[in-house]
Amino acid sequence: MAKQTQADKEIQKAQRIHNPVRKRLFTLKEAAEYLGRSAWGMRDLVWKRIIPVVKNDGGRKIFVDVNDLDDYVEKNKARYS
Repeated sequence: MAKQTQADKEIQKAQRIHNPVRKRLFTLKEAAEYLGRSAWGMRDLVWKRIIPVVKNDGGRKIFVDVNDLDDYVEKNKARYS
């Protein structure tokens, strides 16, 4: 891979181009915003085991994988004619 020159960096900055790292784990609040649901609606999906969660070491804070959210959306698409 070629090393990015200072000129390239300046051009990207001027054009407001950046390469952010895509976040993979969301809090329940962030996951709810991602799906356009309320926080309680998101909790309901988790409690009903419709969407799996990732727990931290202590198990007190839970996260939702963005790939699971995308799968949920794909599985629940409906086509109307």
